[in-house]
Amino acid sequence: MKTIQGTGVSAGIAIGHISVLKEKETVVRQEVKDTVAEIERFRGAQSQAVAQLDALRTSTAADLGEDKAQLFDAHKLMVQDPGYVDNVERMITDEGVNAEYAVHATGEKFAEMFSRMDNEYMKSRAADVRDVSERLIAALTGESEGTGKKTENQGPHIIMAEDLTPSQTAQLDRTTIMALVTSKGSRNAHTAILARTMALPAVIGIGDSFDERDDGKQAVVDGDEGVVIVDPDETTLREYQEKQRRYSEHQRLLQELKGKPTQTSKGQRIKLYANIGRPSDVDDVLANDAEGIGLFRSEFLYLDSQDYPTEEFQFNAYREVAQRMEGKNVVIRTLDIGADKQVGYFGLEHEANPALGYRAIRICLTRPEIFKVQLRAILRASAFGNISIMLPMITSVNEVHDAKAIIEAVKAQLRSEHVDFDERIKVGIMIETPASVIMAPELAREVDFFSIGTNDLTQYTLACDRQNPNLSRFADPHSPAVLRMIAMTAKAAHDAGIWCGICGELGADRELTQTFVDDGIDELSVTPSSVLPVREIVREH
Repeated sequence: MKTIQGTGVSAGIAIGHISVLKEKETVVRQEVKDTVAEIERFRGAQSQAVAQLDALRTSTAADLGEDKAQLFDAHKLMVQDPGYVDNVERMITDEGVNAEYAVHATGEKFAEMFSRMDNEYMKSRAADVRDVSERLIAALTGESEGTGKKTENQGPHIIMAEDLTPSQTAQLDRTTIMALVTSKGSRNAHTAILARTMALPAVIGIGDSFDERDDGKQAVVDGDEGVVIVDPDETTLREYQEKQRRYSEHQRLLQELKGKPTQTSKGQRIKLYANIGRPSDVDDVLANDAEGIGLFRSEFLYLDSQDYPTEEFQFNAYREVAQRMEGKNVVIRTLDIGADKQVGYFGLEHEANPALGYRAIRICLTRPEIFKVQLRAILRASAFGNISIMLPMITSVNEVHDAKAIIEAVKAQLRSEHVDFDERIKVGIMIETPASVIMAPELAREVDFFSIGTNDLTQYTLACDRQNPNLSRFADPHSPAVLRMIAMTAKAAHDAGIWCGICGELGADRELTQTFVDDGIDELSVTPSSVLPVREIVREH
């Protein structure tokens, strides 16, 4: 029996036999004499890849939903990206190499660039670049579908691979695939997202424990604990069969919580909201019965764009979310770029410690032309639903005054243009630093609500860079110091008569749910998949 520890990215228990997907052969560099013809061959592969992606988009939309199919719109853009295409064609022309090698080298170059970024979302784009490159190479070599990896096991089985591209994951036969295990990958990669959508238990990051010799062996995959057990003994097998039964029963019982109030046995009501990054995420919000959206990370509209998103583009996104939520509260966090979320077209200078640098509200207050475009979009969208504005990274009352002054100026401008918006729109702030906790009594008199960002609050309270893996043992979000900061913030909010929520990762930590309820936290905003499990804990309190 061999036990492998990885990272669980999609919950559930699977028991079955392993089918190892073989990596495709290394692309060989070859010299070509007719570079013009080679470029034409590359362009033909582009056209073929685009046609494949159109077909894959259609099938994915039918099987997994429109929001998941949009991934392949992004892949089409990558296939035709001017920077990517120019790099391939320059390699062919300048170095006289074959198109397959030029595509492979360009893909690795761009993937490595994404991998070096601090932001986890941007890091996960490396897999998309490699996926697109594999598809183009497959088109050039005459392989079908651009997957490049095959399995001969046609019965129910567990897929184990070095890595899986989003295209491969979307094309898996869900009637035979029981779970996914990969050596590489990240929680935010599209492959992990698709696994969760397909309800497939998945474990990533098993690293050097990946062994092709495990092909055909029996295994257990625990997507909750991130554990893979190869060749389990009888005792372990019986243990996981029982765990699998309990998990299935628990999932059934959770579904019965839909439509029920999130309140304790003593009648204390908690607003249970969900976090989103894009309008397409509303599907998951509604499917999991969230009572509102407590954090719309608007910066993803910027991260997904090649240039500053226009007012109209943002307005349509915010309006779509507000309308689909049908009067439920939608809290939109204003631009939170900087630190681990870098956007090239902002032209931000390199900082030795970006977490303590030029980010979030600091950018908005010093570049009001960007801030005003977003505020106009948010305010216009507020005429179509229940929208609130939330300001990130606030550390002083002066920052709130300055931000509110810009909001009022934008309101005045819209009034003069006879544009409708919610005149009573709520404005709140995120509490993410010790400074904002200390100043919470004063800040509470200036705003309509608090939302605690526990990720940054932990980082700043404990002086631990959350991007530094060497500090993971010290960056304890359960630290008494962090929990005391949360309690102090809630008290200051209630003393001023406003509500206080949590929108960081800690909000979904079920070990602390009862603590938050006892502290008087009014709202928890969590990932959509955590809504029903958290509701269960609250109702048991």
